Amino acid sequence: MDNLRQSPLDAEHRALGAKLVEFGGWEMPIQYGGVLEEHRACRTDAVAFDVSHLGSLRVRGPGAYGLLQLAFTNDLGRIGPGRAQYTHLLDPVDAHVVDDIIVWWVSDDEFLVMPNASNTARITDALADVERLSSEAAGSGLNRQTSGGDAMVEIEDVTATRAVIAVQGPNARERVRTISPEMAEVKRFAVAPVAWNGTPCIVAGTGYTGEDGIEIHVPVAAAPGLWRALMTAGVAPAGLGARDTLRLEAGLPLHGHELGEGITPLQAGLGWVVRWDKGNFRGLGALAAERDRGVARTLRGLLVDGRRPPRAGYRVLVDGHAVGEVTSGNFSPMLGHAIALAFLPPDVADGADVEIDVRGSRVPAVVTKPPFVS
Repeated sequence: MDNLRQSPLDAEHRALGAKLVEFGGWEMPIQYGGVLEEHRACRTDAVAFDVSHLGSLRVRGPGAYGLLQLAFTNDLGRIGPGRAQYTHLLDPVDAHVVDDIIVWWVSDDEFLVMPNASNTARITDALADVERLSSEAAGSGLNRQTSGGDAMVEIEDVTATRAVIAVQGPNARERVRTISPEMAEVKRFAVAPVAWNGTPCIVAGTGYTGEDGIEIHVPVAAAPGLWRALMTAGVAPAGLGARDTLRLEAGLPLHGHELGEGITPLQAGLGWVVRWDKGNFRGLGALAAERDRGVARTLRGLLVDGRRPPRAGYRVLVDGHAVGEVTSGNFSPMLGHAIALAFLPPDVADGADVEIDVRGSRVPAVVTKPPFVS
């Protein structure tokens, strides 16, 4: 683990006795006391996750809006400055999801693009490629700033300059309010600059747990102090283990499992992320072709009999025949039994009885529509 990147909060995690593991090229806390305890704390009170392993790309300039519209599937025209939006970057050949991304629209010509941990360089390169192709095709004058010149678009990786802390749970805003009323007032999917102890931060009403909460983009120097202030306010630390079980209960996709190579937004049941009427975007032609011919599989939920969790790659059977496979599975702390996500043929209806081949044992399950926990 010597070559792994470390969070600005690494010393805080070690002081709290966190178990650290490799994740996306970073050394990050998987748990502190226990995954089940941290999961339930998020569902019933408030927890803080260090998600500094996510990327942060600052995209700004008069051409920034147009570049992101050409690159991503969703339509920024449906929101505006001071809002956040979930979107996808597609492969131009087969429309698989290269990454799922949150865009924070900070001000008129400034955006924070938040890729998954291991995809930051890939998204930077893709944006530069879209910019180049657009410039060649239309003579638009978009030029990536590489030497400090007066360019219309600047793409800057600012990941190393900040930490990102996600405060999640039904009491998240109440806990945060004791240290920063302004942070607590940032509404769901809103984005706002907020100063904490004189330090400029950016706060968004986003998260990955199914619970209410905020995510705080805080400069490195101020991050440990903010983390300790949250702990003092009664927010419990939680690791990426609980973040994964929480997102699974909420039916949220994980890149590399429900999204990634060979998986399109339509197969993942995320057609709402695609705005067909906004104009051209990367991967549009390939995705439209799949839409017209119909998808061969769709992502579904499975309510599994018993506590034994199925794992990614386990086969799903109908009448003894394999029809699909599990992408993610785990024990649900709130339901008290195992749950899973799986790709199945579109004609397998909700409520259908299926079986999962768990290392040679056939475990009953029922097909359902996520989320598993509202």
